[in-house]
Amino acid sequence: MDIQQFKYGADNLGYLIYSEKFCIAIDPGAPDDMAKFAIEKNIPIDIVTNTHNHADHTKGNSALLKKTNARFIDCTTLSQGQVLDLKDATGLEVMLTPGHTMDSLCFKGDGFIVTGDTLFNATVGNCFSGDLESFFNSLKQLMALPGNTLVYAGHDYVLQSLKYAKIIEPNNPNLNGYAAAYNPDHVVSRLSEELKVNPYLRFNTSSMIERLKEKNLPRETQFQRFSSVMEVF
Repeated sequence: MDIQQFKYGADNLGYLIYSEKFCIAIDPGAPDDMAKFAIEKNIPIDIVTNTHNHADHTKGNSALLKKTNARFIDCTTLSQGQVLDLKDATGLEVMLTPGHTMDSLCFKGDGFIVTGDTLFNATVGNCFSGDLESFFNSLKQLMALPGNTLVYAGHDYVLQSLKYAKIIEPNNPNLNGYAAAYNPDHVVSRLSEELKVNPYLRFNTSSMIERLKEKNLPRETQFQRFSSVMEVF
């Protein structure tokens, strides 16, 4: 199983997950480039789906479906633990991750995860659903994955997110190294790196708890700490 990233618009990222004989398009905002890549690899695009139903992620669905014989799978019909079969490779597992939107989900592959607007590299999505507790539980689910899991997000917000992370945790020694490793042509990080720099995943660290204490913010439970970081920073 392999993954190919496609940038479109100002900062959106879409993906092809493929094996030798099968391919799944996720958030296909670059339909021309995706179709061209599949032709060059001599693999059919069999499935088109999305991480959630915001227009910037679904805008390429129709165009890619017209260019291929793919079938469309509405992401709202997918269920926790469901596996999208790649036939000749390990399947792509669905993880329901409500929070950014209530229909948000992630796709877990062999050593990587496509996170849409739930988890970005160096930040997280806005909680447009208003359900902060669901968002917290979704991020906890992702945080439990192996540390070497590669995080492929739905947008490239890395540089601006690192500036904000520096404001939140000015003494975090890991931020400079993370910034130096950033490649705008292939935006990815490991989960272990996110746990070191992403302020919205660091609600259990002593440095973040101290920051919340300085601001006299609720911090007794994990959810209180997460809520404080999300609502104040």
